[in-house]
Amino acid sequence: MTNQAQQSQPQHVEPQRQEKQPGKEHEMQPRPQYEPRHKGADKLLDKVAFITGGDSGIGRAVAVAFAREGADVAIVYLEENEDARETKKAVEKEKRKCLVIAGDICDENFCKKAIEQTVETLGKLDIVVNNAGEQHEKESIDEIPTAQLQRTFQTNLFAMFYITKAALRHLKPGSAIVNTTSVTAYKGKPTLLDYSSTKGAIVAFTRSLSGQLAEKGIRVNAVAPGPIWTPLIPATFDEKHVAEFGKNTPLGRPGQPNEVAPSYVFLASDDASYITGQVIHPNGGTIVGS
Repeated sequence: MTNQAQQSQPQHVEPQRQEKQPGKEHEMQPRPQYEPRHKGADKLLDKVAFITGGDSGIGRAVAVAFAREGADVAIVYLEENEDARETKKAVEKEKRKCLVIAGDICDENFCKKAIEQTVETLGKLDIVVNNAGEQHEKESIDEIPTAQLQRTFQTNLFAMFYITKAALRHLKPGSAIVNTTSVTAYKGKPTLLDYSSTKGAIVAFTRSLSGQLAEKGIRVNAVAPGPIWTPLIPATFDEKHVAEFGKNTPLGRPGQPNEVAPSYVFLASDDASYITGQVIHPNGGTIVGS
């Protein structure tokens, strides 16, 4: 059975739990699939991309997919050094450069420095992928501590402002910004109230920013994944929830990171040259308002 055929079948996920976010990919069973499933076609040849949360999960899959399409990448992550090293090796296997930057995107000064380091090291900046995020389950709004609320908004939303502001001075006509929102922005998630709220805000951020930057020739779009098998899942939910993760989708399984990454390649490339302010929904068949 081919890799693509295997991915079309329901996959068994072992009950598991990680105690710290954003989670470690190398500890997951089974390991998420991040390798691109198709040959590259130079869709991003000699572009430079900046990807937050690029050490693992969707971010890793996007970094490797971009590299296969000819881009050099800078990946930003919090502290998961082993995962980041694996991503770097995977990008370099595609014969492209990978700059690894560790730090907290809740810090605006760090975001500015990371963008400048990317330009200084890789020579320019063409694509920004605002992907990093965090989520914490709480049964009631009464259980959400103020510190959690603030941190979730800082990581998921404020960082997009910080990074985009720092990047704009380097972006040129033809550049692209791709933001990661979520299916929860459209259907909600009772136990992820603050997270879902940030993801709804990201949709509005994407649409509003696209209008601001259209006259500059910079496109702004988003991807709204459904249940994707990434380190954030065992770092968020209990073992029982993890074992059932994704089974309630029409396709009956969680998605793999490399099933989401092509959406980012498309939106970052000239194939999407007439698309801005839009959201793509790789979510296993859940029908939502666009």
